[in-house]
Amino acid sequence: MTKESSSFAAGLEDVVANTSEICLVDGREGRLVYQGYDIHDLVNGNSSFEEVVYLLWHGELPKQGELENFTRTIASQRALHPQVLQFLHEVPKDSNAMEVLRTAVSYAALYDPDNGDESMEANIRKATRLVAQLPTMVGTFERIRQGLEPVAPDSELGSAADFFYVLTGQKPDEFTTKAFNIALILHADHELNASTFSARVTAGTLSDMYSAITSAIGTLKGPLHGGANEQVMRMLLEIGDTSKAEAWIEKALDEKKKIMGFGHRVYRTEDPRATHLRVLSKEAGERIGETKWFEMSQIVERIVKEKKGLNPNVDFYSASMYYALGLPTHLFTPIFACSRISGWTAHVLEQYRNNRLIRPRAEYTGPTHRTFVPLNQRG
Repeated sequence: MTKESSSFAAGLEDVVANTSEICLVDGREGRLVYQGYDIHDLVNGNSSFEEVVYLLWHGELPKQGELENFTRTIASQRALHPQVLQFLHEVPKDSNAMEVLRTAVSYAALYDPDNGDESMEANIRKATRLVAQLPTMVGTFERIRQGLEPVAPDSELGSAADFFYVLTGQKPDEFTTKAFNIALILHADHELNASTFSARVTAGTLSDMYSAITSAIGTLKGPLHGGANEQVMRMLLEIGDTSKAEAWIEKALDEKKKIMGFGHRVYRTEDPRATHLRVLSKEAGERIGETKWFEMSQIVERIVKEKKGLNPNVDFYSASMYYALGLPTHLFTPIFACSRISGWTAHVLEQYRNNRLIRPRAEYTGPTHRTFVPLNQRG
């Protein structure tokens, strides 16, 4: 260890790297707080996703007129630039959806009317377009890859309903809209998770908003971060039937396989987001008359908790809920991005307001006094 460094924590576990007013993750009490408001109160109070975005950006819940204006502004920005739409038509149809989203966001920066303007006002406008357009990008590419014509966003719909409309061409029912709106709220922010940290590191160099978000999407793509919910559903599909769940998970644990969707770096209790997603998963399965995914999840949860002492995290029940809502498994992580764009942009804006270059140190573990040998003398 060098004299300048005082401690080392693998993966920066529990290292405080920044201050923020946006989000509190209380691992001991199992609380998730956005700008002072408990996530349970926001969900139980029937907040809209737009309301939460406003809260994350501005630090206060909007008044009625402010929310209406903010919601209209987001809705008005959902349509993609023609060049971005053309890009989605031209990429290989078998491309990874997260790779397409990452590249589409980077490409969209070139056509943003505020490109090159780094004022706070311009960055808020960029953030608004990103929140509005990520769901359009995801839904539009999915239709194109299926050989279907894109569906233009409906500015009369809220963010949750419009995502399904762009994706399917049909307006979702009340339950689907409500469930997806809650999921968007629950995934909106989570303090300095890996993708948010990536965004802040990029913003800390005073790079632009789109570069910061592109960094975040690339980070979220990893199976240890946003990709975990997709892996959970693949596990359930492999199990296949409720009668096989107990034997399958017992065998997997005996073979020391990693079970995705359990445990958390911060929470020492149940992830408060999982509390709501468990209920929604059950209700969504009951509505379509197929409860086996929820029932399998319950069995897996019980056994993992008994044997490993681990609680489910946000990824575990979001998988079966999304699946019951008819969402393709390969879209689970892009959908995560469509929610987390609210938190990413909030953190980028906060970083810009009080910026300091983020430059941590590494504990060097290699040799320190080797003697250089000329090339012709190396054996």
